[in-house]
Amino acid sequence: MHFPQFIAAGEALTDLIVCDQNKTQWASLVGGSTWNVARAVANLGVPSAFAGAISKDVFGDALWAANQASGLDSRFLQRVDKAPLLAVVHEAQPPSYFFIGDDSADLHFDADALPTGWMKQTKWVHFGGISLARQPLVGKLIALAKSLKQAGVMLSYDPNYRLLMDASYDATLKTMTGLADVIKVSDEDLHGLFRTTDAEGAFATLRSWNPTAHFLYSKGAQGASLHIKDRAWHQAAPQITVIDSVGAGDASIAAFIYSMLEDKQKEPVEHLRFAVAAGACACLKAGANPPSIADIRSMMSSLGV
Repeated sequence: MHFPQFIAAGEALTDLIVCDQNKTQWASLVGGSTWNVARAVANLGVPSAFAGAISKDVFGDALWAANQASGLDSRFLQRVDKAPLLAVVHEAQPPSYFFIGDDSADLHFDADALPTGWMKQTKWVHFGGISLARQPLVGKLIALAKSLKQAGVMLSYDPNYRLLMDASYDATLKTMTGLADVIKVSDEDLHGLFRTTDAEGAFATLRSWNPTAHFLYSKGAQGASLHIKDRAWHQAAPQITVIDSVGAGDASIAAFIYSMLEDKQKEPVEHLRFAVAAGACACLKAGANPPSIADIRSMMSSLGV
């Protein structure tokens, strides 16, 4: 039996986005940070899956259909008879939101119910998002990450800061940083996670928790840098007209993972450029739209590559 090379484990949810000033009309969109990464990697041609749990109602139906349409292996997506996880975006500019899901489906994910033998074939598993800030799911995911680490599977982690990641998240941040081979973080993440205006100081602290890991550090319009032990590479962002930055971080880490899986021996700066180009591509359309390889390579031409 064949299993995916890449899996993202965490949350798939429904974004409810306000559409009018009176807040009487709403748009429903499928989403979730880790699910977005899974479909972005799949869109680049890597056999992939999202491991998580969704509801059995109309919101879960939409996620199930989108999961299949993205080409993700549906054997890893569990459906449980619980409420959906909703992210209510009640202000568009700047984004203001809250989550609904005290006992929602995502919390009932069961790693033991995943297909037998999958861990022996999977090369890379990604973690992050609000799934690691929601009990009891966080405990299940950390246990899974530890098992994967022992099995020699590559791990990546993108905390993707949200307001519910308060001081109670500190231990999870340190644990997951210590387990991951690749950590993706933005300057905005660092401000929120460390509750500080000193992003560079926070980044130094983060790196001290896992000195041998690869750190992909994004700074929006300023581009990004890749840090491996005592070396660093920097890449400026291409000059583009940003339509929507939603999903840019997910596209960036997905592209980095793809590049590493395709040829781990490439020069580190090549992986970085591919990731920066992918993040820029994601900013050219509204919503979380994973870019294609052709899109990314075209964007790389504007990086002088």
